[in-house]
Amino acid sequence: MIDPKRIPDDVLSVCRRLADVGFEAYLVGGCVRDLLVGRSVGDFDVATSARPEEILHVFGARFSVPTGLQHGTVTVLVGERPRLRQVEVTTFRGEGAYLDGRHPSVVTFGATLAEDLSRRDFTMNAIAYEPQAGAIVDLHHGQQDIARRLVRTVGDPIQRFSEDGLRPMRALRQATQLGFDVDVSTLAAIPATLDAFRKVSAERVRDELLKLLLAPHPSRGVELMRQTGLLAEVLPELLAELGCRQNRFHQHDVYQHSLATLDAVPAEPILRLAALLHDVGKPRTQTAQPSAPGEFGFFKHESVGAEMAEAIASRLRLSRTETELLVALVAHHMFYYTPDWTDGTVRRFVNRVQATRIPLLFSLREADIVSRGRGEDPESETRELRARIARVAAEDAALRVKDLAVDGADVMRVMGVGPGPAVGRVLNRLLERVLDDPTLNQKEILERLIPEVAAG
Repeated sequence: MIDPKRIPDDVLSVCRRLADVGFEAYLVGGCVRDLLVGRSVGDFDVATSARPEEILHVFGARFSVPTGLQHGTVTVLVGERPRLRQVEVTTFRGEGAYLDGRHPSVVTFGATLAEDLSRRDFTMNAIAYEPQAGAIVDLHHGQQDIARRLVRTVGDPIQRFSEDGLRPMRALRQATQLGFDVDVSTLAAIPATLDAFRKVSAERVRDELLKLLLAPHPSRGVELMRQTGLLAEVLPELLAELGCRQNRFHQHDVYQHSLATLDAVPAEPILRLAALLHDVGKPRTQTAQPSAPGEFGFFKHESVGAEMAEAIASRLRLSRTETELLVALVAHHMFYYTPDWTDGTVRRFVNRVQATRIPLLFSLREADIVSRGRGEDPESETRELRARIARVAAEDAALRVKDLAVDGADVMRVMGVGPGPAVGRVLNRLLERVLDDPTLNQKEILERLIPEVAAG
């Protein structure tokens, strides 16, 4: 059952306003599903018998935005300014054939609620709720599938997946998020509809992948992707990890180790993607160890993996900031701290990784240790280094060029030169001095050092 108290008053007011002027209005889709399973609801969607122009008339130009009129969608603004809620209100609609693996060739209005629900992807998302009467409309046994913890398509799965190539990925993502199984016939339809999936834009695939990775146990979704052929389409590099043996320090092959690492890191999207990819370079660097028969080494796998991660980020259309973070985490995950590190070494480590990335890198390293499966202390390689970094930071030491007491203008003035690569080299050499001795980070001292480091 649905507790109406969980539905915000301003959302209810949208349905009530439409009903007051004679239109049908139902909550539909994921919000109804989440209300039924007890999850928090992000967005509320309304389906109505009102046509788009009628929706605009009911709510007025000030509180309605024609965000998708061709698909019958109007965004209604409700609540109090400045924190207005956006509620998507969509006309009951029918659809023509899908020719591009994403959009219907034609959208028709004037459909019934039953026709509107019949075009939806999964039974659990094809339930409508009429808040005025507290009535649930469930024509495709969605509540039964929710009780069975099952993701099942509305109607023929081949047809549903051929209509929108992203739906197979959505099925696995939602099953992973909810901890549901995927109906046998629904799962079996995925390999048969990969041609439609290949038409989907990289951006849409990326968004579904990152959502899947935020699930409580994302490894389950990745494994479902492998079993259905989606992993070969999205992250084919991971398939080489299957059966890639390691050494006495690891209980699992590279693939299972990567999945365990993925599950062990906090739910931050790029961190989780980095966990999944952190050892992606191992298959390409696997080398038998003559001194230890049956064991393998992976020299520089983190560098190879960083290059592969950058290519993957480009393919998935990650932003520049996301790409740089992903590559840095993969590139630096193999650090080995020892107590004989000098303070200068600690500062160089922070400078190389960047201070803002250190917490994420440590989370990755600790998960990497746990997922070896040998019962090791996950903080064995981070506990003391974390304390030392905190102590160095407390000294207000310069860790980046921009922390120096001089800048490029000072270097050009002292050297009597104009802009150019030499200025950057001098600043980096000054930083090297300051990393070893923070007391040098004073303008007068650094200006005296400029001719010396420039000559070096």
